[in-house]
Amino acid sequence: MKLLVVRFSSIGDIVLTTPLLRSLKDQLDGVELHFLTKRSFAGTIELNADIDRLFTIDRSINECIEDLKRESYDHVIDLHNNIRTRSLALKLGVPVAHFPKYNLKKWLYVRFKIDKLPNIHVVDRYFKTVEKLGVQNRGYAVSFPIGDEDMVDLKKHQLEEGKYVCIAVGARFATKQIPVESLVKIIDTLDSRVVLLGGKGDLDRSDEILRSVQNPQNVVNLSGKLSLRQSASVIKQCAKLLTGDTGMMHIASAYDVQIESVWGNTTPKLGMYPYRPKNPDSFFIHELEGLDCRPCSKIGFDKCPKGHFKCMNDQNLEKIVSRLKG
Repeated sequence: MKLLVVRFSSIGDIVLTTPLLRSLKDQLDGVELHFLTKRSFAGTIELNADIDRLFTIDRSINECIEDLKRESYDHVIDLHNNIRTRSLALKLGVPVAHFPKYNLKKWLYVRFKIDKLPNIHVVDRYFKTVEKLGVQNRGYAVSFPIGDEDMVDLKKHQLEEGKYVCIAVGARFATKQIPVESLVKIIDTLDSRVVLLGGKGDLDRSDEILRSVQNPQNVVNLSGKLSLRQSASVIKQCAKLLTGDTGMMHIASAYDVQIESVWGNTTPKLGMYPYRPKNPDSFFIHELEGLDCRPCSKIGFDKCPKGHFKCMNDQNLEKIVSRLKG
């Protein structure tokens, strides 16, 4: 059997496909597994040993459609389920199963706060896509392998394994970001060393944090200096990770690291919280409940639609610090 799994984006969504990929390989004898994603996210999945071949696109499926047709797939597993992936399945002319997105229920939940969503993690929804293949969720953890060439030497940054706290400074949307002022207050209260992680787009936030903390010598700013897998290696070697609802949160789920996750405009009910089915006590979600404006989006905004950003600004920083110290 030859299968094509499709998930174009984003980091967290792709990382969360890995328990399904492992299960497909484990439960279907001799299966050949191909994966299609956007080129910009290839680094998220390209080292996964369960994938036999990786296809990527920049914008259009027409970039690789002829190559895909030559593969003669037995089945397409569409974990993205949008117009583009549905057209792909039609062009390949093979059986396809689409990921249940619950768009109407999500819209009711976000727009009117009417909660009709099932209490189910997105990974379990991925598994619903392969029910007809007889594949079951046996509780595999997510996977994010790191090559030796991407393992960061902590000594170069005066760090010791398991003795520092990582902070994911940024997020794709501002309403998922922990405010700089809050991060400064948290860092000033911590005893352990702190590592700031982020992309090049997070440099301004990281620099502001470094300028504002009382003891900048205790902070290692690696934002914009590492690749995704290098950042993952720093997380893998830390004691705890403080993060928003981000891709880094999902990557950290692959390692033995305590996750302290602070949620702003989104909520765990949308199904994208850390996936650790056999160790649910290894992460903690900090969220401000009771706000009638939350969730305001299933993904995020560039700024708070209400202007007050209470979901992040009113977080209990003392509790966050207590858990980071504990």
